[in-house]
Amino acid sequence: QVQLVESGGGLVQAGGSLRLSCAASGRTFSMYTMAWFRQAPGKEREFVSAITWTTGSTRYADSVKGRFTISRDNAKNTVYLQMNSLKPEDTAVYYCGSSDTWPPPRWAGMDYWGKGTLVTVSE
Repeated sequence: QVQLVESGGGLVQAGGSLRLSCAASGRTFSMYTMAWFRQAPGKEREFVSAITWTTGSTRYADSVKGRFTISRDNAKNTVYLQMNSLKPEDTAVYYCGSSDTWPPPRWAGMDYWGKGTLVTVSE
């Protein structure tokens, strides 16, 4: 069993920054890739970023490249998403998920998920 808990969401003005955290517990040795997805109101869940626990290889959606940075602290079993230069279109519930493969699969292919944390960016 793997448990994932997201935190760090909140309300921020456009151009501001926010740092999300995803703490993993349980059978974390089964995880290879950690990924962030987000779902905006009325939209489908979309890929944001991913990272591997071992090599630290990263992947970003074009919409966030250059603004968001994903990182991990293996000792703490925690993944972070530093979000800078936030835009109103970044408003969404952000979900952390784990997978045993790389590149990261689509939403349905992820093995475990957290309950999400809401990020709201005002104009």
